[in-house]
Amino acid sequence: MLRWRGLDDIPADWGRCVVTIGVFDGVHRGHAELIHAATKAAKEHGVPSVLMTFDPHPSEVVRPGSHPPQLTTLTRRAELAEELGIDVFCVMPFTPELAARSPKDFAHDILVETLHAADVVVGDNFTFGRKAAGDVAKLTELGAKFGFEVQAISLFGEHAVTYSSTYIRSCVAAGDMDRAAEALGRPHRVEGVVVRGDGRGRDLGYPTANVAPPMYAAIPADGVYAAWFTILGVGPAVGEVLPGERYQAAVSVGTNPTFSGRTRTVEAFVLDKNADLYGQHVAVDFVHRIRGMVQFDGIDDLVTAMGDDVTKTREILAAAETP
Repeated sequence: MLRWRGLDDIPADWGRCVVTIGVFDGVHRGHAELIHAATKAAKEHGVPSVLMTFDPHPSEVVRPGSHPPQLTTLTRRAELAEELGIDVFCVMPFTPELAARSPKDFAHDILVETLHAADVVVGDNFTFGRKAAGDVAKLTELGAKFGFEVQAISLFGEHAVTYSSTYIRSCVAAGDMDRAAEALGRPHRVEGVVVRGDGRGRDLGYPTANVAPPMYAAIPADGVYAAWFTILGVGPAVGEVLPGERYQAAVSVGTNPTFSGRTRTVEAFVLDKNADLYGQHVAVDFVHRIRGMVQFDGIDDLVTAMGDDVTKTREILAAAETP
């Protein structure tokens, strides 16, 4: 898969293609339908498929300070798009200048003159152009004028739920990882670098990896979770942990109220493995919330609860692996 950032990366001799447009945060099941339609149309036309996404999130440019919690990093978005068969992952820097383009100029200058789109695939709630003045009807009108087809795909899913990033963010914020996974098509992932914490977990017999996620990452509600833990990338084994392999983990999200903590952290206890994980870029895939965050009366009660959390983690993840 090719990866472009901005229009300058597009080859001068670029031919026709099929384009699907959106932020694609999460690359959820609704997005997968868009991508499937785009790759199918590309095969029918005999041309490449292009996924156009934006960075930063458009809302942060249009309304500074309103950046929503981010479900996927750009790198993860590209990986998922490639798995779904996209040929080109194009990141458009979302600038005030781009936001100010009229729908007509966006369609003519970018979709027609630069990308030479034969077909454009969008969600049925798609808006574009200055002040979101363009919608599917306007895009269809412009397509008829400039010579490209338009497909609008419904994002309406099961159980009367529209698969949307907003819906999934609300599930994550509530700690409902089961519904988040249902809409995503996989567990919600939080990535980050393992940094040094206060070392209290090791003293209690449960050494944890303190994961520092990127800015805007969508962090689940405070509580304890069963999750999968993976060192991202390739390389030699880190202690007893192999990069690219996933391991069972009990993960605590919150401020450690038993110790009067104030800083919200994501701490993963990797089951049955011994490794110095400091500095590693890792992923935590949240499967199920075991309990909310509790302030215990003493250390003994906390350690007992942590033992119960580990037992439940094993049970939940074993069941998750059963076909």
